Amino acid sequence: MTRRPDWPGRLAALLSGVETRPFDARRWNCARFALAAVEAVTGTRPTVRVRPSLEASADSAGFPRIPPTFARAGDVVLAGDPARLGVGVDGGRAVFVGPRGLLRQPLTTCTTAWRIG
Repeated sequence: MTRRPDWPGRLAALLSGVETRPFDARRWNCARFALAAVEAVTGTRPTVRVRPSLEASADSAGFPRIPPTFARAGDVVLAGDPARLGVGVDGGRAVFVGPRGLLRQPLTTCTTAWRIG
């Protein structure tokens, strides 16, 4: 999968649209958010297999792992405590689904990242 030419605008539209959308275990969780972000960036929803851990589930999509400090906007990241998937945005930050909407944290809180496109 490659990034669409208009991916920055599509990712920004996704983030704007879900800015205040609260976590819901079934309807809006970190995995659904990460999948929506990958789809915004590439135009394609990846196939993911549910595995015993978020890390293993994310690995099943087939994107290459990278050190979290190298994650750029649109890459998927995994924060360690609590374990949750998010998306790299800008300036060394990532966003995650939180109880009242998106939460921003430094990439230094992430343990793993995957290069998208």
